[in-house]
Amino acid sequence: MTTITDTARAFFDAVETGKGWTAAGVYCTPDATFSSQAEPLADIKTLQAYAEWMRGLLTFIPDGRYEVRSFATDMERGSVCAYAVFSGTHSAEGGPCPPTGKSTRTDYVYVMEFGDGKIRHMTKIWNAGWAMRELGWM
Repeated sequence: MTTITDTARAFFDAVETGKGWTAAGVYCTPDATFSSQAEPLADIKTLQAYAEWMRGLLTFIPDGRYEVRSFATDMERGSVCAYAVFSGTHSAEGGPCPPTGKSTRTDYVYVMEFGDGKIRHMTKIWNAGWAMRELGWM
């Protein structure tokens, strides 16, 4: 039997390795929502759009990778939190400017809320300004 923890781990990996909605969507409700107070993500309202945003990000940060620091399930509330560190270098064309050759190492958290065994909403907690300065975008 697949648990919400298993589902969250598989979703997290699909998104963070740039596989997009095709791979990540199987772990979500079709209308799964997304929210974040990070500036680059402010207009993204669906998990599908976020998964595709991550897929695009990894085209100009091709060495982008993650390191999970904590993964916790709250069965009472039907949610899973993943804390990770994203690392990568803006080395390919794309993004807000030409390749800078600069790197980031940035902390972030996903809070995934479940309904009927699938992710129905995700909030990303991330200090985007820090990452953008490290990458030379600000």
